[in-house]
Amino acid sequence: MTFRVRAGIAAAVLVASFEAAAHGAHGDTAALGWTFDGWVVGPLLVSLAWYACGYLRLRRRSTVATAHHASAGWFLAGWAVLAAALVTPLHEAGERSFAAHMLEHELLMLVAAPLMVLSRPIGIGLWAFPQGVRRALGAFGHAIATPWRALTAPVTATLLQAVALWLWHAPRLFDLALANTGWHVVQHVCFLATALLFWWAVLHGRERRVGVSVGCLFFTATVSGALGALMAFSSSPWYAGYAASGLDAFGLTPAEDQQLAGLLMWIPGGLVHAGAGLVLFARRLGREGGRLDAFH
Repeated sequence: MTFRVRAGIAAAVLVASFEAAAHGAHGDTAALGWTFDGWVVGPLLVSLAWYACGYLRLRRRSTVATAHHASAGWFLAGWAVLAAALVTPLHEAGERSFAAHMLEHELLMLVAAPLMVLSRPIGIGLWAFPQGVRRALGAFGHAIATPWRALTAPVTATLLQAVALWLWHAPRLFDLALANTGWHVVQHVCFLATALLFWWAVLHGRERRVGVSVGCLFFTATVSGALGALMAFSSSPWYAGYAASGLDAFGLTPAEDQQLAGLLMWIPGGLVHAGAGLVLFARRLGREGGRLDAFH
């Protein structure tokens, strides 16, 4: 997949998310607007500028101009999905509909996080800094290598993400995030950070851990699917913040809105994790088949 294609996909995702949020289920979303809070827009713009500066500087020094196109393509795609989830009317729709809120979380954890991990942005982003700062940051990276390896061990990262997912969907914590902007930020940071650790562990783990990574992907599909199924089959709303707001969730009752949110977590989420597991397993089989062919 070329750099232009990835950039096109990123733009398409951004536009599609805006269109979906802008039109809604029944077209009754005229009041929805874009979210330009500083805590959202600031980090997004800083991260984009940081990566762009590093990419452009490294490209000028590189003897192969296209060497880093793949990384840039993945990064732009992931950044666009983050913007689609946090800035477009989808974010504001999530304050009215639990299903829209769930879609926002799924974009963060199932789309933006793996795209960012595939881009490996740190190595390129470091080139945005002067040489002395790069060396200092490199030394710091070596110093935290041991705890980083511990956090990105497949089993550890899987458990951290599962704990974050279940805890933040407990009614008391979820209602706290709905009622308080600061806790809402903490919720999003927890979801994105644990998802980044998880996808790094399963996508960049050592080859001998492929079996463990595949197992972690299927375990995550089961854990998140179970939570989604509980929501989908529940006949009463879990979250007082949505039920007490009196909003119609674009024509749905609070219970129906929650059931739709549960289906979003259960089916698409399970398919992403199961699909990633199958891809990793197929690649492992392909490598082993290539070795056998070379041996014979």
